[in-house]
Amino acid sequence: MAINNAKHIIGEIDGVRCTIIEKAISLERAAFLRELLESNNLEVKEMTEPPETPGAEPKYTIGVTDLVFNPVFAVYERKLMTRDNKPVTPGYWKQECVVCDPRYWIKRKSSGKASK
Repeated sequence: MAINNAKHIIGEIDGVRCTIIEKAISLERAAFLRELLESNNLEVKEMTEPPETPGAEPKYTIGVTDLVFNPVFAVYERKLMTRDNKPVTPGYWKQECVVCDPRYWIKRKSSGKASK
């Protein structure tokens, strides 16, 4: 589930009903989400989807067993924390930055100069 869509999706992974966090993601993205969610004491389930074309990289679906968990609300209500105990911002969730400005509504230029 991308954090720009608050629709709560329930699915089944390995016979366990889960809140689906994201579908059809790369191994690197799945590893990032697994580490983030497990560090927030959520039980994570992962499923490998077969590749659409032979030789293509497999895609992954990741979910958590907490059926009322919604990542959109968790990020914007600042309930998810990074390993160094800072709130997860939308930019951090999307892997756009490592150290993100918690004021997600402010867009900054990447030139390094302070905007007026």
